[in-house]
Amino acid sequence: MSVLGSILGGIFKKKKAEPAPAAPVAPAPTAAPVQPQVTAAAATAPQPAPEVDVAGILDFMNDQKAQKLNWRTSIVDLMKLVGLESSLAERKELADELGYTGDKSDSAAMNIWLHAQVIQKIRDNGGRLPTDL
Repeated sequence: MSVLGSILGGIFKKKKAEPAPAAPVAPAPTAAPVQPQVTAAAATAPQPAPEVDVAGILDFMNDQKAQKLNWRTSIVDLMKLVGLESSLAERKELADELGYTGDKSDSAAMNIWLHAQVIQKIRDNGGRLPTDL
């Protein structure tokens, strides 16, 4: 899995799908009721994904840690918070995934760029974050 995929996966954890309860069996009606017509397009139209309060999730995760991490401004802390290795090698791999064209030996500039890009990718995937990020 990609580094970005691991970050997003650490934030947008999915619950396992629970089986739907079985519908009770009703006796067959004697007369067929008139059903409204539903077009195939309406039946299969994608529904917008609900926004996820990512700041709330990450703040909750941070509250559970002994070491408080500054995920709002630090890519290193964001990676640590979701349980990933935040080494320079991992950040360079993330930079490659996201198309960073700057000097990777300037880790401060790269880290700032990475944080901004990851925050945008979180938003692009339905994450709700404060506008100051």
